[in-house]
Amino acid sequence: MRFVLIAALALSVVSVAGCTRFSMNHHLNLAYSAYERGNCEQVMLELSKVERASRARPYVWPEVSMMRGQCLERQKMFIDAAQTYQFIIASYPQSEYAYRARARLETLQSLGHYPTRSTVAVRPTQF
Repeated sequence: MRFVLIAALALSVVSVAGCTRFSMNHHLNLAYSAYERGNCEQVMLELSKVERASRARPYVWPEVSMMRGQCLERQKMFIDAAQTYQFIIASYPQSEYAYRARARLETLQSLGHYPTRSTVAVRPTQF
């Protein structure tokens, strides 16, 4: 009897962890589908659900941030997108998404949507 109880408990722990991963992957897939359709509001909702399901799985966080940055670009929120890309570069410097984020920043800069620090004019404050 004790063996059956332990086996049932072990199976329930495994199934809960599997459901969380399944849920996270499901919402991530829905976010990609919504992005392809151009529905950034749905993407942001699905990414929020992924973040809630992935608290114990930090390997997915750079991917979520990258997709968030791409949606911000689509919505013409270029400064927000650039700061999201900078966050990825600072937080996950060795990830594939850091390289992608650097490329997106260069693209934004070349298109004139995000000025480099050296081109920003600093105005002195007047009292």
